Amino acid sequence: MKKIGALVFPNFELLDMFGPLEMFALMGDEVEVTMIGQNGGVVSGRGGPKTQCDLSYDDDAAFDMLLVPGGAGTREEVTNPATLNWLRAQSEKTELVMTVCTGSTLLSATGLLDGRRATTNKRSFEWATSHGPNVDWVKQARWVEDGKYFTSSGVSAGMDMALTVIAQKFGLEAAETTAIRAEYDWHRDAGYDPFAKIHGLV
Repeated sequence: MKKIGALVFPNFELLDMFGPLEMFALMGDEVEVTMIGQNGGVVSGRGGPKTQCDLSYDDDAAFDMLLVPGGAGTREEVTNPATLNWLRAQSEKTELVMTVCTGSTLLSATGLLDGRRATTNKRSFEWATSHGPNVDWVKQARWVEDGKYFTSSGVSAGMDMALTVIAQKFGLEAAETTAIRAEYDWHRDAGYDPFAKIHGLV
């Protein structure tokens, strides 16, 4: 079983979180998901739906993988020392870290992406990359893998990244079966990114 720690904060983007988690949830008992928020309790995502946290930052926890969503709330969290300190400490001891959309901005603000390749939301690219000046930001990519860090583009791209991680950790057949069960058209090419052109990045 792989333990996934999923970080939530006010106004996180819903599909950033629950798109990838749906892919992992379809793995059944192979995966255990824990939701973590700064103070535990209930956290509202963008648009208002509430998520019940299992743990707070103060709880002692260890995970095999982390999932960090983006969304409007990252503009507050990127200057929140509690979130950045927790994310840095957990990322350093986990085997794999996944970010979706501007979740990569939070990870870049910890310094852990310095000198590494990463991508992020294309519509918010200028702001999202401003907190990681030492990161090699890739303008055109659906997702980027650099060591144990997987960063993906905006919103729905997180599902393609999650399936890629499933393929690596559980095998290609498991990822293909998961995509079929989800009735999802899995983009397997990490360079597939028409949105970079739409938003004038290339």
